[in-house]
Amino acid sequence: MNSTPRGLRPHIGIFGRRNVGKSSLINALTNQEVAIVSNVSGTTTDPVYKSLELLPFGPVVIIDTAGLDDEGFLGEMRKKKSLEILRRCDVALLVWDVNSDLSLERELLQLLRENQVITLGVKNKIDQDGKEISSSLDIPIFPTSTITGEGILQLKQAIVEVLQKYHQEKPLIKDLINPGEVVLLVVPIDLSAPKGRLILPQVQTIREILDAEAVAVVAKERELTETLERLKTPPRLVVTDSQVFHKVAGAVPPTIPLTSFSILFARYKGDLFSFVKGVQTVERLNPGDKVLIAEACSHHPLPDDIGRVKIPRWLRQRVGGDLQFEVVAGVNFPENLEDYQLIVQCGGCMINQKEMSYRLHQAQKAGVPITNYGVIIAYLQGVFPRALEVFPEMKGIEGVTLTPETFKKIPGS
Repeated sequence: MNSTPRGLRPHIGIFGRRNVGKSSLINALTNQEVAIVSNVSGTTTDPVYKSLELLPFGPVVIIDTAGLDDEGFLGEMRKKKSLEILRRCDVALLVWDVNSDLSLERELLQLLRENQVITLGVKNKIDQDGKEISSSLDIPIFPTSTITGEGILQLKQAIVEVLQKYHQEKPLIKDLINPGEVVLLVVPIDLSAPKGRLILPQVQTIREILDAEAVAVVAKERELTETLERLKTPPRLVVTDSQVFHKVAGAVPPTIPLTSFSILFARYKGDLFSFVKGVQTVERLNPGDKVLIAEACSHHPLPDDIGRVKIPRWLRQRVGGDLQFEVVAGVNFPENLEDYQLIVQCGGCMINQKEMSYRLHQAQKAGVPITNYGVIIAYLQGVFPRALEVFPEMKGIEGVTLTPETFKKIPGS
């Protein structure tokens, strides 16, 4: 991994009508020819992502979108794609020019506010019609020209100020450990492990342990017992791949805190309380109920895939009958959530916190319980409440039952 992954970067979306200069604006902000620029309306058809360092803030993603006044069947599809981008944006730039009557812009601004996206207005092409910025839009407005460069620096500074003020990254593991402590990471090397490298959650966890001035020790599950014996002092924490939770729980003494990479990400990207509360509704599932498996990446399914094979198998065993499973991958997330009795979300390492918040909000609005891969695996394999004991915020929370008797291990798991 040579650069900050997209899922860890704040997302800045550029929205507006066709031919208001959105692509020219993204090129001006990045000082690169990132987006294709043309006088022909509708040149941008699919969202264009550009990862860059926005100094002095740091790594961000800027997204160019198709015009929201696009016409015809393909135009509607492009607009839908643009509006999907909206839900994962931390900041939005709403762009218009002298030809805009601001009716569509007002509608879009309402959508942005409903999704709690911080919005900056950009009146572009002031080289053509002057700097007059009076409008009925109640947002900060920046007059710009991508031809002369006027206003670009001020806009960039405003974006940085907004991100510095409002974008607060949650800790992944560093708040659970102290300098000098040892964290033992259990990393299976199986069919799902990418050749020659570790997966993103493992890499990110190692990096944050090092940032916390602590020590990361990595071992496969087969060498776990020997590794523990070699350590002079017990590790502060053991973090394991969820798929070998039950094996690791059997090998690690109960006095040593234990959790999983996926549970760390449940807290880091989403809301651990909601995922834990959601998993307890497993006991209310009945044969025939529908369960949504939501994957944030588009990996090639493996013969014993964790989301498509193992979790469905364990749930069927728990329920004592068949269930209907539907799988969505990548950025896709259904609108008809009311059709499901449970949503099982992956760790979400490939999406940003804003997208995960959107999914949690949609599930809450639909009244459908939602949980996470690591949380449900710990639940089904009898590793609760141990997998949550390391998190201070999970102690004594009303509405969440964490007694060992509540969590029964699936036979043979």
